[in-house]
Amino acid sequence: MSDPHAICTDFSAHFALRPRILVRAPGRVNLIGEHTDYNEGFVLPMAIDRATYVAARGRPDQTIRIYSSQFAQEDQFSLHGIERHPNSTWPNYVRGVIKGLLARDLPMIGADLLISSDVPIGSGLSSSAALEVAVGYALQVLNNINLLGEELALLAQGAENSFVGVQCGIMDQFVAALGRANHALLIDCRDLSYRPIPISPDVRVIVCDSGVHHDLADSAYNERRATCNTAVRLLKTRIPRLSALRDLRPADLESHADLLPPDVYMRVRHVVTENQRTLDAAAALEQADLATFGQLMNESHRSMRDDYAISTPEIDLLCDLAHAVPGCYGSRLTGGGFGGSTVSLVTLSAVEAFTQQVAQGYQAQTGREPTILVCRPSEGVGRLM
Repeated sequence: MSDPHAICTDFSAHFALRPRILVRAPGRVNLIGEHTDYNEGFVLPMAIDRATYVAARGRPDQTIRIYSSQFAQEDQFSLHGIERHPNSTWPNYVRGVIKGLLARDLPMIGADLLISSDVPIGSGLSSSAALEVAVGYALQVLNNINLLGEELALLAQGAENSFVGVQCGIMDQFVAALGRANHALLIDCRDLSYRPIPISPDVRVIVCDSGVHHDLADSAYNERRATCNTAVRLLKTRIPRLSALRDLRPADLESHADLLPPDVYMRVRHVVTENQRTLDAAAALEQADLATFGQLMNESHRSMRDDYAISTPEIDLLCDLAHAVPGCYGSRLTGGGFGGSTVSLVTLSAVEAFTQQVAQGYQAQTGREPTILVCRPSEGVGRLM
């Protein structure tokens, strides 16, 4: 975990002044509800106790100076005419958020920012959304701008879509801004309504990073989105009310399956069943029915593996190793697929055995050492100082 005192000390060493504020925004893991967001469906993420921190101080001019502790790199630019950084990726997340604030005609001063993070990069825990939301909130506080959490999330998503060029959905920024300690968030991706779902203090959410990240993930993600759009177009010929797969009932899918090629039918079946699983999983958590929740996680993984075809042997192995540990309720792929991480729900007394057995089994069979994070549900963005 990052040490707030050390971050402030680093800021003073770098900028020769103490920061005026310190904010944090968490990473996130999606418990269930995969590839449902762009089909206007339901997701159930939680903010985790790993976060991006931004120490900041206003400046009397129109200059933004940034230092990233993680990359040991600096960036500097003027508030007048913000362009993409020519050589580095991380500054564009910051530049995009600030440009989005300026596009709202909000009066802004310059600032010195120091960024520190303990959200692992590339593990599917949304380090980029944590950075965007933390920077947006820091600038909001420095300039006495009053944005609601939903507005901040949409601003951050807009920066990633239009400035960075990544066509992400709203889930990551939304939970970074609005996460609730000891809860997951059930989010309706159609209207952005949400409600907190309590998570028992007797369990931990464990993320296992396979260390495998396939290059085809982005292209396959776009292909899956296109397939879903094709399915809606085909099904609308008989179901005119259909505007997204979220509206498709299981009975409708079976009645009109003859319209869909076999592979498209399987992709659609995943989305339709995953939406219902997500709603059922939220209801199970609210009843503290952890066994049912775990079964739904396992069903979700099988659906992603068999119907949506986005798992890998390494991810399947991590799930199998998790299932073999007494006290593990369920385990599934989390994120876009083709590598990345699994998420497992584990009873508190079994956490140590789980981490040891899964790590040893994975290394023995793959030669890789997985990165394992034991997570608790965390609060969304907030000010520490």
